[in-house]
Amino acid sequence: MGRTNQLSKPRARELGVPFEGQPGPFNAITDVPGVLVGHTTLIRGAGAQVVGQGPVRTGVTAILPHADITHQPVLASYFSFNGCGEMIGTIYLEETGLLGSPIMLTNTNSVGTVRDAVIAWGGSTLPVVAETWDGQLNDIYGFHVQQEHVFAALEGAASGPVAEGNVGGGTGMTAYDFKAGIGTASRLVTIGEERYVLGVLVQANHGERAQLVVAGAPVGHEISDHMPVIHQRNHWERQGSIIIVLGTDAPLLPTQLKAVAKRAALGLARSGSIGGYSSGDIFIAFSTAPLKRERPGYLQLSMLEYKHINPIFAAAVQATDEAIINALVAAETMRGINDNTFYALPHARLRQVLRKYRRLVTPGRAARPPTKAQWE
Repeated sequence: MGRTNQLSKPRARELGVPFEGQPGPFNAITDVPGVLVGHTTLIRGAGAQVVGQGPVRTGVTAILPHADITHQPVLASYFSFNGCGEMIGTIYLEETGLLGSPIMLTNTNSVGTVRDAVIAWGGSTLPVVAETWDGQLNDIYGFHVQQEHVFAALEGAASGPVAEGNVGGGTGMTAYDFKAGIGTASRLVTIGEERYVLGVLVQANHGERAQLVVAGAPVGHEISDHMPVIHQRNHWERQGSIIIVLGTDAPLLPTQLKAVAKRAALGLARSGSIGGYSSGDIFIAFSTAPLKRERPGYLQLSMLEYKHINPIFAAAVQATDEAIINALVAAETMRGINDNTFYALPHARLRQVLRKYRRLVTPGRAARPPTKAQWE
């Protein structure tokens, strides 16, 4: 699940959106060697909400730093930029600096189910599970994510291209009053003679229309129509949230990974978010650099010197911004409970706005900042 026709859709770069930095071959978190991503997407029913029956617009996404994560932990840390949300498993993570479970993304009311399923699947007793609220489109109080859906996401996790938009945990999510969901991006980083990869995956469900900025252009102000149609609000209205997962193969200690996670806030700001009240903006970063067993009871660690870390920080900012825009570009218009409707970001209109502000570049040249000769 997750290897769907989502993979054939154009991404932000292919529309001519300019981004800084050099992406990896998939421009995805799976460019980090060993990282796997899987989705289970649940879409069924239409019309009036009947709690427990639907309509259902939800799912679960699994990010594995490597295939044997429950037996070979990696170093990690997290950062809560705005804490009106949940990412369980972070107390142990903060105490030890070790991540020994997949990172799971789902809806707010399914965190417990997903936690229990991960434990049953792999034996990890303190898994990391994060959430955002999909209750404007999904029958969120129907608890439709079940153990078999979590198992399917985990067992279907793979390297290579990653499906984006209305998939997995992002199925019913929205951002900047457009349909959104899952998005991903990556950057190649050269430090001295070494080359590293940093990848980002987001579950985007945040922000208001007027805030949206794409490549410096005020897209939210320029596209003021295509606003959501809400016939009936589902119990609880909130600003929204975003979960940002950052992975790298650079040798970083947990304190450094926390610093990297913090930089995701700067990438989030590039797309216009202010981290508004009630938005749960929570970020987690991990390193897949191997932990070598020196002798029984001891691990040998490598650490990138802080004076060389700025390229990693830049990659985190750039890839976070692009992942969010990729989520918006990939998402399709969705009608959910009570015929509530969130519209897709219209691609042609986006290009018009970028052209107006002299930000549109020839597709394929968006891997670096545009020169004046590339402006249209």
